[in-house]
Parts: sequence; C-alpha cells; structure tokens
Amino acid sequence: MPLILDQPKVEQTPVSLKDINKARLSRPKNDDGSPLYPDYMPFYDPLEKVEDLGEFEHFDPGHRADPSFPNLLEGATKFFDLSPHVGTEIHGVQVSKLDSKGLDELALLAAQRGALVFRDQDFGDLGFEKQKGIVRHFGPLHIHGWAPHPAAGSVEHMIIYDHKDDLRVRRSWAGKSPVQWHTDQSPEPQTPGTTFICMLESPSTAGGDTLISSSVQAYYSLSPKFRKRLEGLTAVHSNNDGAAAELKNGKDAVMRREVLSTEHPVVIVHPVTKKKALYVNPVYTKYIVGFDKEESDYLLNFLYNHIATRQDFSCRVRYEAGTVLVWDQRITNHSQTLDYPVGDRRHAFRLTPLANKPIPAIVEEDDGECARDVQRVQLNLC
Repeated sequence: MPLILDQPKVEQTPVSLKDINKARLSRPKNDDGSPLYPDYMPFYDPLEKVEDLGEFEHFDPGHRADPSFPNLLEGATKFFDLSPHVGTEIHGVQVSKLDSKGLDELALLAAQRGALVFRDQDFGDLGFEKQKGIVRHFGPLHIHGWAPHPAAGSVEHMIIYDHKDDLRVRRSWAGKSPVQWHTDQSPEPQTPGTTFICMLESPSTAGGDTLISSSVQAYYSLSPKFRKRLEGLTAVHSNNDGAAAELKNGKDAVMRREVLSTEHPVVIVHPVTKKKALYVNPVYTKYIVGFDKEESDYLLNFLYNHIATRQDFSCRVRYEAGTVLVWDQRITNHSQTLDYPVGDRRHAFRLTPLANKPIPAIVEEDDGECARDVQRVQLNLC
C-alpha cells in the first residue's frame, strides 16, 4: 500500500458578510452625503419659457469622417464590442481632446455601432460652455420642455437626478415599470442624433445602467416580406403623456414649450450608413396613420415587444463617475433602470443635438432579398 502521510490542517477563517461588503467596489461619494457636482443640481422654474428651434439645415459630420478612424482611435489603449450588434467601449481616448476630425469619426462610429462608451473622462469638469461647444459639432442643442437644467444656467443641459432629496423621477414611474424603451424627443420635427450622457455620480455600488437596443437589427431581424409591409407607413409621435405627467406637479410644473405632435416614417434610413431602422417607441409613438385603432395598436405592440424582448441585439451600459455615453438616437432605442435603492444618488447630464428630419425608407418590390440573406437560406426560411 502506498504510504499516506498526515496532511497538516489548514486553519480557514470564515469570511463574514461584513468583510464581503467592505471588499465590494464602491463608487466615489462625498463623506457628508453632498453631491459631487453641486453646480449641476436640478433647477425647476415654472415660469420659464423657450422658443422652438424651428427648421434648420443639417449636415451629418459622419459624412466627412475617415472610416479607418485614425483621429478617434489613435490613443486608444483598448476597445471592444459590448454585443455583436450594438455598443463599443473605448479606453484611452479623452473625448474633450478630439479635434474636428476626431469628432467627425466619433459620429461615424456611433452611426455604425449605435452606442460608444468612454471611461475616465474629464468631460464633466470642462464647464457648461466647453461641453456645449463639443456637442454642438453634431447639431443644434435641444432644450427639454420640462426636465430640469442646472441652477447655475445652461438650459441645454438636461439634468438626470434621482436622490432622496428629489424623488421627482421616482414618483413619475411609481406603479409601473421604469424600463420603457424609447428614443428621446422623437416628436421633434428634426429628431436627436449623436447624443451625450455624462455620468457625474453613480449609485453607491451598482445599478442605474442604461439599456440600449439596435433599431437597425430590430428591422433586419424581421422577415423580408414583413419588412416590406412596414416601409411606407408613418406614425404620429407626441409628448402629450409626458406633459400631462409634468402638469400633475401643480404649481411647480414646468412647461417651457407647447406639446409636440409629429408624423414620422415607421422605417427610416440613416443619412450616413444608409442602413434602415425601425423608428417607433412606446413612450412617444401614438398610432399608425391610416390604420384603425385596433390595427395600429396590434402592430405597434408587436414591434414594441420585438424591441423589448430581443436581447440578442441589445447591450447594457454600466456607469462609473466619469463615464460618457455617446449614442446615435436615430438607430437605437434605450431605457433607464431604476434598480438601485430608493434614496441613493444617480446624477448625470444629457446634451442632445438635433439632426435631420427622419428619412423614409423607399418602398421596394421583392428583389430576392431573402435569397441573399445567408442565415435565412441556411435555416430554410426563404
């Protein structure tokens, strides 16, 4: 028999839940509980009014971009896709240091990948005017009809704020799911394009992520014949529900602009990539023009469910302080997640450039598109 030696006993100290909690990565917070960025605290003025921007000519900077991205990715230490169809994370690049060529390439890559995530950015420390100067490269800045802006000024900065000292956002979603897929401000005649969110302060340990879904893949994952049925349809988008919710704040309600209602194509084309995308969302899209209500509701609910449940063309963006998310709203839907404890602070700002009027997809006859779709052919779906 082989000789069996006694093994020395190793004393194992049990790890307590308290020790585990200490080891967890915590996000930056002030010891006294005050906000990290007090100049960006939300300000509500019920008397404030602004003028609509009106029609303008838009030239997408992605048209000028070098498709090899030499100016955008020159200093990148690493970059990787968050999912096959949407989302790319880039490290080692400061958005604030990009010149006009780099910003052109940023627009193109956002149009191709839908969403770009930049870490450890100094963007939040630049000040209002420099921040707006960078984002205006992509179009004139939108002013929200009722969402807060900083007390220190800059009506173009839309403040995203949730904390125990201001539960306005929480209350607006009380009794329903806060996960609501949408494209910001789709009722605008000229809708948002390359949009920026800068995270100033995240919930203590986790949560407060943004979900992003590719509207391009949402379109192309439908059968070719069904896609053809959608092309040529238009739908009405309105922010009347959001305005009604804001008016529930009574004398404190902010209503800077009139309620918007605009007709847009159900399938649009991106002006740079020429890719087609679904352009409907359950927050703002009200009905399909020319359909009876039951028909419209049935089709829109199918499309909403298609967007919400197809996680194979979505990604989740996790924030840290200093994270900047840049995404193209013409080809994506997104949603917040209020999954962190009530009272914890989530603080960010959004700058939203408006872009082109949505371009309708051209209605085409069946030209053998299914036969050219390799996956559908392999699965005998044609």
